[in-house]
Amino acid sequence: MAKQQNYKNHIRFYPPHHFVFYPVMLLCMAGCTIHAWQTGWNPLWIALDIVFACITWVAYMLRQHYALTLQNRIVLMELRYRYFVITGQRLEPLEAQLTEGQLFALRFAPDEELPALASRAIAENLTADAIKRAVQNWKADNRRV
Repeated sequence: MAKQQNYKNHIRFYPPHHFVFYPVMLLCMAGCTIHAWQTGWNPLWIALDIVFACITWVAYMLRQHYALTLQNRIVLMELRYRYFVITGQRLEPLEAQLTEGQLFALRFAPDEELPALASRAIAENLTADAIKRAVQNWKADNRRV
C-alpha cells in the first residue's frame, strides 16, 4: 500500500538521474576542471570538461522535452473531451485542418465559445495568436509546465 502523501514526502526523485547520473557528471566536470588547472589549462581537459557539461545539459533538456511532449498530449486530450461534451461530436476531423498551435490556443476558449471559434479558425485560417485574441471570456490554464 502506498504511503499517504504529505508535505514531507511529496517530492519525487528519479534515482538513476538524481543520485547517479548528475552526481557522476558533476564529479567528471570537477575532475576535468581540476586537471585543467593543474596542467596549466591543458586544452584537452578543457575540451573534456565542455563535453561533460554538454552531455549534462542535453540530458536535462531532454527531460524537459519529454515533460512538454506529454503535457501537450494531455492538453489535446482535454480539448477533445471538452469539444465532445459540448458538441456531441469528435474533434479529430477538425484536427486535421488545424495546426498544433491553433489547437493549443483553442484551450483558452470557454465552453460556450469553443465550437464557433474552432470553426472560425478553420474557415479564416486564424493564427494561434489570432485565436487567443478572439477569445472573449478567457479560460485560464494555470497548470502548464
